[in-house]
Amino acid sequence: MSVSSTVGASRQTGSLDCPTGSFDYDSATKRLTWSDEMYQIHGYVRGEIVPTLELGMAHLEPSERERARQLWDQLLIDEGPLAGYHTVIDARGRRHQVLTVADRVVHHGKMTGIKGYLTDITASVHEDSHRRANQAVVRSAEHRSIIEQAKGILMVLQVVSADQAFLVLSRYSQHTHQKVHDIARLLVDATTTTDRASIADIARVISVDHTR
Repeated sequence: MSVSSTVGASRQTGSLDCPTGSFDYDSATKRLTWSDEMYQIHGYVRGEIVPTLELGMAHLEPSERERARQLWDQLLIDEGPLAGYHTVIDARGRRHQVLTVADRVVHHGKMTGIKGYLTDITASVHEDSHRRANQAVVRSAEHRSIIEQAKGILMVLQVVSADQAFLVLSRYSQHTHQKVHDIARLLVDATTTTDRASIADIARVISVDHTR
């Protein structure tokens, strides 16, 4: 996949704010140029600083600098493209999760520089974390609902309290090495596929005190 197509894929982030900057390195002059978005991601405006490789490295998370330098040196001697995830700490101390993709520029068989793109995926990472958290909350609520239903079934069929019903489920979970939710699901699902006598049998099996 080329650098441009990789960056194009990284831009498929819907309405999220994921700015993409570009940079160019000239091998002959050692000059590095940034797009306006590169200045923005690093917390500057054009004309405020002169972009250099050393400046860019200084804005990386300290633990990531050596690896980033190795990737850069590798690109100078080997064919690309190369890509990596990094943490940029901008001039105001704000942290940005970024995806960097770069490739060698070659003319007439000779490398003349490096062209790269840096996409700030911080908003995307936060959105994904928020989505995962919401999903976890939904799953937790669903699990509690199933367990409460199973407790109700045991309370009716075994004539036990709510606390005792949960103890029954927990005890059977430990004995069979199954999750409480999975046992509860088995009992609840049986109410739609099995006759009352069979459900009672399942409840009795679950209710046996295997710790004795």
